[in-house]
This record gives sequence, C-alpha cells and structure tokens, in this order.
Amino acid sequence: MPLTDTALRNAKPGAKPRKLADGGGLYLLIQPAGGRWWRLDYRFDGKRKTLSMGTYPDTPLTTARQGRDDARRLLAQGIDPGEHRKLTRNKAPQDADSFEAVAREWHAKFAPTWTDAHGARIITRLELNVFPWLGARPVGQITAPELLAVLRRIEARGRLETAHRAHQNCGAVFRYAVATGRAERDPSGDLRGALPPATKRHHAAIVEPKAIAELLRALDGYTGGLATACALKLAPLVFVRPGELRRAEWAEIDLDAAEWRIPAAKMKMREAHVVPLSGQALAILRELHPLTGQGRYVFPGALSADRPMSENTVNAALRRLGYEKETMTGHGFRSMASTILHEQGWPSDIIERQLAHAERNKIKGAYNRAQHLPERRKMMQAWADYLDALRIGGNVVPLRAGA
Repeated sequence: MPLTDTALRNAKPGAKPRKLADGGGLYLLIQPAGGRWWRLDYRFDGKRKTLSMGTYPDTPLTTARQGRDDARRLLAQGIDPGEHRKLTRNKAPQDADSFEAVAREWHAKFAPTWTDAHGARIITRLELNVFPWLGARPVGQITAPELLAVLRRIEARGRLETAHRAHQNCGAVFRYAVATGRAERDPSGDLRGALPPATKRHHAAIVEPKAIAELLRALDGYTGGLATACALKLAPLVFVRPGELRRAEWAEIDLDAAEWRIPAAKMKMREAHVVPLSGQALAILRELHPLTGQGRYVFPGALSADRPMSENTVNAALRRLGYEKETMTGHGFRSMASTILHEQGWPSDIIERQLAHAERNKIKGAYNRAQHLPERRKMMQAWADYLDALRIGGNVVPLRAGA
C-alpha cells in the first residue's frame, strides 16, 4: 500500500536497514542509526539502478513522489534519470554566446507555443546529447564537422531517429543565433544527407474488423479499476491522442451538449479541438461521473486525484489483456479509426479534422476550424455504432458519409 505521513513519522529503526515501499520503485530506506533516505529503484537498458531522492523529513512524501513521477517520465522517453541528473546538476553559468545559452534562450522563447511534453523532450534531448560536447562552444564558431561528430555519437548508440531530431533542433538554434546576430550561418544545413534516413515508425494498431471485434470484447472484459476500464472503452470512440485522453477534465465536457472541448494548451498543434460525443461515449462518461465527477480529472491518477492518470496506464492495461506493444498501443486507436473511416468513404477533410491533424495550408486551416462539426457528429455516431456491431458480431453495414 502507498505510504502515509503518519506511517513515516511512526516508523522506527531496526537492527537491520528497513525499506518502506510507496510504489513505482520509490521507498524510504531506514538505517539502524536512524538515517532515513528516499531511494528510487528502476531499470535502464536492462540494468537495475538506484537514484537518491533526498532525506526524510527534509524531503516530504509529496516531493519524493514528484521526483519519482519526473524520473518515470524521463524513462518513458528513453532517458536515464541518473545520467540526466549528472548533466543538469551544478552547471556553471554559460557565456551569452555559447551554444547552450543560445539554445536555452531559443527554447524559452518558443516553448509557450508547444505542449509541455514536447518542450520537455526537446530540452532534454539537447541536455543529454548535445550540450556536453558543444554547449560551451561559441555558437558562431561551431562547424558542420563538429556537429556531425555529435550526431554520429547518437547514431552509434542505435538512436538514429534521435540523431535526426537533434539535427533539426540544432538547426533551429543556429538559425535563431543568426537572427539574433550571434552567428553568420547555420552549419546544420551542410549535413543534409550525412545521416542515413530513419525508418518511419508507425504506432502499432489493429485495423482488421475481426481483430477489432476481439479487441473490443477484450476491453469490455477488463477487470481492473473503473477509471482505467472506462478509459479503455472510451479510447476507440473518441480516438484522441493518449495524452489528451488521460488529461481530460470534467470542466471540458458538456454531457448535455454531447461535446468535449479540449483547450488549445493541451493540443499538440496548440489549437482548441471539439470532440463530438456519441451516445456510447456519453454512457461511459455518465457511468464514471459518480466516481470521479467531483474532482478535476475524468481519469485521475491512482495515487492522487489532483493529478491525471499515468501516461503508461492504458498501454499497461492493454498488455494485461494480452496485447503486446507490437500489436496495439493507446495511440493505435487513432490509426484504427483513420484506416477504417477512410475505407468506408468518409471525406478525408472530416477525418483529418477530427484527428486534429495540422492543416498545411494555414488559410484553409483557419477556415476549416469552424467547419465540418455537423458532419463530424454524424461520423462519430456512425463510428460508435459500427464498433458496437463489430463487438456483437452481427452483419456489419457501416453508415457511410452520403447515407
């Protein structure tokens, strides 16, 4: 069971070191002499590691849990939290024209236009892969071969996609340096073609109707907590991004109007998004409302109602149901809906708008933000009815756009 402040205050030292576990790898180590140390056990690249999280009571339980959650987010991005701490602790002030100083200035300027998760991934990528080798160098003196050496170091670790993303991020930093008068050119442009192309990875998804039917029946049979069960059932009906689903708030949902209005700050493209709710989606939300409706989040975390569900909860539930990550992921519900709806003949504009994909033509995008809502309502209800028919196993005749 999770620890409580009372249990921590009352815990006594023993003849041998004691561990009081809180969950997620976090525990309080009580030494016979009376010392109390927070520790976090985790695995990275197949190796067991331990991270110090401070002492109790100087570091209270809430702070230790926050540190654990932050470390778990780094692990989910393929980052060793121990190495990340070494790189970011006790850093000396940077020269204003150093690559790191310019990069952090660029990041601070543009971070408000990104989601929090996207901004965190960018700065962490630079901290782990670029700053240790180029951070102290004057940004205007860095050459293309120097940058290539850093990128090839990333590639040598088997992180080719990360190398390409670091290349893009560095290019943005160099262009910002040129614009602010601290560099004359962007050397990253000289490296086009220097790295082998990264294989585009698609989120695993089930798109064959018979397999979708089996998946839906498996979701209905989930025996875990109600909030997780409802998240699993709602995911295929709304096919939003996993982060948008787990951070849903009751204040954003109008059950009477059958709409979920996601604010721009939560969306990947920083544009407000409307999700029409089918009758089936409303039924799930009404079932869950007595349990979580008095709080902020539709799907609160297991340890605190003040935080949303963990980003790994839905994927972990799918694994529990027997669906490996190569077969189905939380993000895969988007691919499932997109594939089938396109096959059914629904207009691509309507589907892409419901997926909240970026509109490359900004003028068209500004126009389309207010369009297609009646058509999307019809499509979302037809999609829910189609899934119901698959689940039951009857003769499925999908409602098409022109019907």
